Amino acid sequence: MNPYVLLGAAILSEIVGTTSLKLSEGFSQPLPSLVVVLGYGAAFYLLSVTLEELPVGVVYGTWAALGIVGVAAIGIVVFDEQIDIAGVLGILLIIAGVYCLNVLSGMSTH
Repeated sequence: MNPYVLLGAAILSEIVGTTSLKLSEGFSQPLPSLVVVLGYGAAFYLLSVTLEELPVGVVYGTWAALGIVGVAAIGIVVFDEQIDIAGVLGILLIIAGVYCLNVLSGMSTH
């Protein structure tokens, strides 16, 4: 399977796990707490498979960065968290960094 598809699935799993972490209310809610464990378990498994084909810097950098962007977006949309211009700029810089790492840098070649 395409390693970038696996990486995308790992990112989605991490976003689900982190969102559930918020919903677990300090692990006091059983269902969201279970989803945290399953989400992170799936994310780390998928990362391990992805690392068989892609460099660790590219994989971890992309996973962490897009996880941050995804969770920030969910915070804004689902949890009504506020974002200001500095936050928007930060998110854009994260996205630019992922683009540089995956497209412009020679690190992503394998």
